[in-house]
Order: sequence, then structure tokens, then C-alpha cells
Amino acid sequence: MEIAVTFRHMDTSDALRDYAEEKLARVHKYIDEPIDVQAVLTVESKKRHKAVVTISAKGITIKASAEVVDDMYAAIDEVIDKLERQLKRYKEKLKRHTPRSGKERAITKTIFEASSIEEESAEPKVIRSHSFSLKPLSVDEAVMQMDLLHKDFIVFSDDTSEKINVLYRRKDGNYGLIVPEEG
Repeated sequence: MEIAVTFRHMDTSDALRDYAEEKLARVHKYIDEPIDVQAVLTVESKKRHKAVVTISAKGITIKASAEVVDDMYAAIDEVIDKLERQLKRYKEKLKRHTPRSGKERAITKTIFEASSIEEESAEPKVIRSHSFSLKPLSVDEAVMQMDLLHKDFIVFSDDTSEKINVLYRRKDGNYGLIVPEEG
């Protein structure tokens, strides 16, 4: 398990780093695969202590954050508690799901400059492009992944039809699913 601790707007502290690494080692019991953990410890406006942790392991990414006044150790404890609750919930859902088979797809996300799209004669200017693999998921798994990442939408390959779908969180708190038509 690789743990990277980053300090922002505060001095680097070996005691805090050791404490965070010791606490983060507890999440290893929930995930067996190789784990990459990134913890960012930030002090904002001299009083608010914030801890943000992102865990990546074998196709799953989990993110949690906690904010506490005047105590970074309490912020670390709170974010670890949140992560453990998320990982327990994820592990329970995995026990109920049967593994799906399907082919993994590679897709590319491209971000264009807005002003270059509005100009009729010019080609759109690419700001950033990112390629990643798209694993087949059921709708339940996509909802779970979206909740774990705290995202408003997720693009995934349906495990039965192998078509690319979009799942999004509606303003009323429910979920919407965009499925391509047969054609």
C-alpha cells in the first residue's frame, strides 16, 4: 500500500504524517488489492483544518473529506471514520453482487476552449485530452461508484448490452439514466 501525504498552507510535520499513515493503514483490511492512497492535509484561514483522502484500488476510487476547527488530528480521525463507513458499505454491496463479464473499452475525454467553438471558421482548440478504460458495470454498480466518488454523473459501459450509458443525479435527489437507442 502506497500512502502519499501532502501538506498545504501548513508546515510539514513528521508526527502528523506518521499519524495519518498509521490511521490509513487500517483501510487495508477492507481492500486486498494494491492500494494507492493520497491524503491532503490543509489549514484554511488559520482555524479550519481539512483532511481529504482519495483511495484508488483495482477499478475503484473512493474519496472522503473532513473539516474540523483547530485540530488536524481530529480531522484525520473523522476522515478515516468516513472512509471506513464507505468501504464497509462497498464491501457489503460487493458480497451481494455477482461479478459481470464484458469487454473493457478505452475512451477519450476531450475539453475544448469555449471561444474556439463559437468561432465558425476556426477548428475547436483542445485544452486537455484524457484517455481511460471504461469497465462494464450494472446500473447498481454505477450508482455505487458515483456515490463513492461524490460525482453528479458517471459514464459507464452497460454490462449486459455493452453500450455506453450515462447515469446522473437529478436535482430532486433521484437518478436519471441515459441509454442510447437501437439504430
